[in-house]
Amino acid sequence: MKRVCFLLKVRAERLEEYRRRHDAVWPEMLDALRATGWHNYSLFLRGDGLLVGYLETPDFDAALAAMAETDVNARWQAEMAPFFEDLDGRRPDEGMFTLDEVFHLD
Repeated sequence: MKRVCFLLKVRAERLEEYRRRHDAVWPEMLDALRATGWHNYSLFLRGDGLLVGYLETPDFDAALAAMAETDVNARWQAEMAPFFEDLDGRRPDEGMFTLDEVFHLD
């Protein structure tokens, strides 16, 4: 499994609503993530809006591509886009800034 970490920035004025939305992620979205290879997926939100995502997947590009083909992802991304800064017209799943893993303690 490949470990993937990414960053996004949530708008300060939308932090609480963003948290509430993730308290009730659509079951259809959760099913799609699982079916397309997203495992051990977590999101961490800092008080200033820095969002750190972590997941494990055999192939991140394939997992992204498979999600991009689902209707539920298109709807979710459209609803979530206004929460983020600096997307420049991209969907949140297209604006993730991935980090290189430099150390892992197994």
